[in-house]
Amino acid sequence: MGKSGFVALVGRPNSGKSTLLNQLLKEKVSIVSDKPQTTRHKILGILNRDESQVVFIDTPGIHKPGFELNRRMMQVVEDSLEGADLLLLLVDVSIPFGKGDLYVLEMLRQRQMTKILILNKMDLITREQLLPFMARYSELYSFAEIVPLSALRGENLDLLINLILQCLPEGPPYFPKDQYTDQTERFLVAELVREKVLLHMQQELPYSTTVQVAQFEDREELAVIHCDIYVERDSQKKIVIGKGGAQLKQIGMEARPEVEEMLQKRVYLELFVKVKPHWRDDPRFLNAMNLGEEK
Repeated sequence: MGKSGFVALVGRPNSGKSTLLNQLLKEKVSIVSDKPQTTRHKILGILNRDESQVVFIDTPGIHKPGFELNRRMMQVVEDSLEGADLLLLLVDVSIPFGKGDLYVLEMLRQRQMTKILILNKMDLITREQLLPFMARYSELYSFAEIVPLSALRGENLDLLINLILQCLPEGPPYFPKDQYTDQTERFLVAELVREKVLLHMQQELPYSTTVQVAQFEDREELAVIHCDIYVERDSQKKIVIGKGGAQLKQIGMEARPEVEEMLQKRVYLELFVKVKPHWRDDPRFLNAMNLGEEK
């Protein structure tokens, strides 16, 4: 019998969790940007190897919550650890160790489970710079393994997969062999659009933006999709739309090819920008958008 189990990917914002997941699966299931707090949901990515199946759980970056949205994101992290067989802590080694890293370690101390430390982005530093990171974390916590890698370049991923399989219990697969995520096409479309919004937006705007698929008509050779991009202020709406609608048009032009590749058909994609004041603190709106659960 093969191995099977759930592996939680945790770490501070921008540590590379989503990049690692996409590289491991060779499929795009999590959007990626250089903006912190890009991932807001629990996203499952399913890797099949011979008779074994690894179910990765991509989680929001660990941070101290400010808005109701952020509190829910941290609850997503806590809930994701409940059913996990193994935890992978990702650390960005291009950033100096700080209070945020201690905050993450203190949170993980409360969980009695096997943990592997992933020292990510090692392509950005020298080996001499990497060694102090390994020493610091070894002093602070006893990890089962420490794996330096570059998720972006795909370095050391086979080593990581082999270590993961050694830690997982024997058992049958949880999902069909041809399934690589638990997310719906509607969710993935909304995330791809939001990724392009994040690419073009600066400062606080990425945090105050979310996307919802308002219409998804899947015809035989064409998918007709309307997405609503929500912001919190009229001034933000003007920024997303851009002069003469140029910014919004660019976002749609960049998102559509990726949506077409995912759906394997032509796509008519129409985007609308709407203002929803203080949506990050609005439980009813967050519930409607499936952004975490109300406690």
